[in-house]
Parts: sequence; C-alpha cells; structure tokens
Amino acid sequence: MRLYFLRHGIADWPQWDMDRDHERPLNDEGVKKMKAEAKAIVQLDLGLNVILSSPYTRAWQTADIVAERLMIEVLEEPLLAPGFNRDRLREILSRHADKNALMLVGHEPGFSLTIGELIGGGRLEMKKGGLARVDLDSIEALQGRLVWLLTSKALT
Repeated sequence: MRLYFLRHGIADWPQWDMDRDHERPLNDEGVKKMKAEAKAIVQLDLGLNVILSSPYTRAWQTADIVAERLMIEVLEEPLLAPGFNRDRLREILSRHADKNALMLVGHEPGFSLTIGELIGGGRLEMKKGGLARVDLDSIEALQGRLVWLLTSKALT
C-alpha cells in the first residue's frame, strides 16, 4: 500500500483562539499555494483511491482543493485530527485495507512522528503543504519505506 501524507496548507487567524483551533482556515496564501500544489500533484499521477482528511477546517480545505483537481472523493477521518499516531493509523488502515493508495491530510507533529516510526526510526519534519510518500511493506506490522518527501516549494 502507498500512503501519501499531506500536511495542511498555510493557515492563519488574526484572533487565534486555541479553543477554536479546529476552525482555523487556510489563509489567502495557503489557498493559492495549495491550488498550485494540486496541479503538481495531478502530474505525479499518484493513483489514489480516496483522500481522507482531518475534520479541522484547514485540513479539510487542503483536501478539498486537491480532491477537486484530482476529481476524487474526500472522506472525513476524525482520527487524523491532532494527536494522530501509529495506533490511529492502524485503525484507519483496517478500514481501508482494500485500497492501493491513500492520501491522508492532517497535522504536525503527528505526521512526522508516525512516518518516522513507519520507516524504522528517523527524524523528519513535514512543512506546511509538504507531501510524503511511504510504501508499506506490511500493513499488519506497519513497516515501510520513505520513498520521497516534497516541500510545498518543490511542488509549486
């Protein structure tokens, strides 16, 4: 199985309130960059079956921009909200084991930490709008290989 981890785009809120962080949207720059990234993602021909997104506004907007360009469905996945980890990934994959390629749209630091665990250790950082590909050798053992990690800048 191929997993694509896409961190949400640039989000901003002048009156940022931690209690309403789930509502924080992409800012204008974030929308613009994600639209440019979506064009590049089409060119990568990822062969996605579905996009799963955190319910947080900034992640959902990111997923929606990419899904619209790819003409595929986005499904809300609450387990991709902040706090995402290897155990949550295992639960997600148990429901999508029949898929060949999934895009997961979510947040830091959960994505970087989980990818590090999947590849047997290692440190990486998913920048906003970053996209990583991990090929799982074993879904049961959750072991795989980092094939690539692209920054937003590399995709635009």
